[in-house]
Amino acid sequence: MSIKNRACFGKTWLKALPSLGKLCLSIRQQNRGLEPIIGLFGSVAPRRQQLRGKMEALILEPSLYTVKAILILDNDGERLFAKYYDDTYPSVKEQKAFEKNIFNKTHRTDSEIALLEGLTVVYKGSIDLYFYVIGSSYENELMLMAVLNCLFDSLSQMLRKNVEKRALLENMEGLFLAVDEIVDGGVILESDPQQVVHRVALRGEDVPLTEQTVSQVLQSAKEQIKWSLLR
Repeated sequence: MSIKNRACFGKTWLKALPSLGKLCLSIRQQNRGLEPIIGLFGSVAPRRQQLRGKMEALILEPSLYTVKAILILDNDGERLFAKYYDDTYPSVKEQKAFEKNIFNKTHRTDSEIALLEGLTVVYKGSIDLYFYVIGSSYENELMLMAVLNCLFDSLSQMLRKNVEKRALLENMEGLFLAVDEIVDGGVILESDPQQVVHRVALRGEDVPLTEQTVSQVLQSAKEQIKWSLLR
């Protein structure tokens, strides 16, 4: 660079210095203005993290009460069976509204899991029936799915694989017994369908349900009780 060019560059640089100085001063003042705010968030952040940790620990505290409800609806969304294990939906009106909502959200989808109204829902369709098992939003889906599969497989054995509306309505007694064997008060008792079918048979009569229908077993038990009372 020639002496003349260096002189021109020096003059240009000197003219630019005041503007650069003002810019640096402005940035510094802006940062100073943010310091109290940064300090405030710096003191709040640890408290918020601590509170969040306590809330998560409280929410995720282990509980045996896994299942909130078990539902069976027909292909029109009408209730065939419903059992609620807590007060999430205390009135029949609220329950019916929830069942209508859950049916509308799930009956046209191929998925098996849904999150609805802050709840975890696992479900399965069979011909003209829809089976639902509902738990809290943080519940393990595998646990809920185990209950659903156990119920469905138990009914499949009891109804000789004819899991449809008419057969179910003719064997509602067996359905109630099976559900009571699988879940009690929201606590999962059994997930093996073979054990469920065996216990339902024992509660009716000591004959395996693979040889008789549920209604036949229960009718036979009723007749035995009637004759024992007449003696």
